[in-house]
Amino acid sequence: MGALKPFFKDTFVYGVAAVLPRVINFLLVKVHSDALPAQTYAENTNFYVWAALAAVLVTIGFETAFFRFYQTEKKKDNLMTTAFWSIVATTALFVLITLAFFDFFLAQLDFGGDPIQMKLFIGILALDSLAVIPFAYLRVANKAKRYTAIKLINVGVIVLVNLLFLKYIPALLEEGNPLPTLLGHLFQSTELVNFIFVANVLGSAVSLCLLLPFLGNLKGDFDWSLCKKMLAYSWPIAIAGIAYVINENLDKLLIGTLMDKYAMGVYSACYKLAIFMNLYIMAFRLGAEPFFFNHANQKEAPKTYANILHYFVIVGSLVLVGIVVFIDLLKQLFINEDYWEAIVIVPVVLLANLFLGVYHNLAVWYKLTDKTRYAMLFSLVGAGITIVTNLILIPKIGYMGAAWATLAAYGTMMVLSYCIGKKHYPVPYTIRKSGKYLLMAVLISYTSFYQFRENYFFSVVLLILFGGAIYWNEKTALNKIMQSKE
Repeated sequence: MGALKPFFKDTFVYGVAAVLPRVINFLLVKVHSDALPAQTYAENTNFYVWAALAAVLVTIGFETAFFRFYQTEKKKDNLMTTAFWSIVATTALFVLITLAFFDFFLAQLDFGGDPIQMKLFIGILALDSLAVIPFAYLRVANKAKRYTAIKLINVGVIVLVNLLFLKYIPALLEEGNPLPTLLGHLFQSTELVNFIFVANVLGSAVSLCLLLPFLGNLKGDFDWSLCKKMLAYSWPIAIAGIAYVINENLDKLLIGTLMDKYAMGVYSACYKLAIFMNLYIMAFRLGAEPFFFNHANQKEAPKTYANILHYFVIVGSLVLVGIVVFIDLLKQLFINEDYWEAIVIVPVVLLANLFLGVYHNLAVWYKLTDKTRYAMLFSLVGAGITIVTNLILIPKIGYMGAAWATLAAYGTMMVLSYCIGKKHYPVPYTIRKSGKYLLMAVLISYTSFYQFRENYFFSVVLLILFGGAIYWNEKTALNKIMQSKE
């Protein structure tokens, strides 16, 4: 139990770094959906789908490889130098290829023939890729406060630029107020949606500038043999990352193709409500990945990992029920009413993302045993299910088919990882106990959403009873964690 207390502290600190910026970014969904029609909002979705895929290709899984080898390599200076300059090389290659075949990518990525979008795409990918290893170093070196501060500054820049160009300048023009000549020309000559990407470029540039002191730590030599070992470890993770992007984003592209851009826009906006589950998962991953590697050699490590998964499921179950209970209030706060018709996807997508979080937790076995090829296998299976199920269900039941496809893919990946992991790295997971909480959460969510929609008195009572039952069953273990020494 003693190891859990620092884990929860790290997760909380990194949670602030992950959750607060993304909560603020999520609040921009209301700004975006107010300023843009659904068809144009689909352009924003399309842009970041391709950006997610390109980011995996450029960073080639080196972030996870950096964590893995940081614990085993004695010459850590060489590791940092090798990892950073490897990403510099892949980033430079990406920039050169996209510039050399600019018109080809402009057409293939469906950027509407807008060269500005393509240039912003290249800029965001280059800046964010160069920041990967510096950010990883801050995490592995336990510099959580600096990591958090830079992330918050990044999102601050993004929010200010979004508010300026999508909210305040349009409001000023509606009132008949003049703009400074340069600002007015910039606003009139640029598509409104592009200012979302301009904000991202500026935020990424500021972050990279703040990370420049990291270069002072690059005192070692570039080690080709180490680079090869890192590549051998990371390339299956990169393939898994590509499959993950397919699992997470192909549904949106297929809805745009098999239905229309309007459906893609409303689906993408309502999908954003799953961010509350995603934020929880991201906070967990930021704290968990370094923790898992740092404690791998301890005798009690498997038991600790089992406890972490148990409490992850508990909190995730509460998050699931909490969001479903208040879903109609949340949609009014965060999404323009023109997008509400797709709100029915949210409970299914929330459960799918909780399954994904469990899968990430189970991933400890193949990361610690260097069997990362299984990550590739699981993700490819998930991608296959995503493609086939979307193609079958979207034409029949619309965007609900995409939501069910996401649930099927992540659920299958979770089960496969658990079953195969038992053979390679046994962990005493409390499947029955954790599963009961998850089943209760699903039943309560179903009852609240489909039987007592907007009956907040009944639904809140169910939520309170669920939370009370969890506390009653877990209070002894929780007290031990709180009283334990780090």
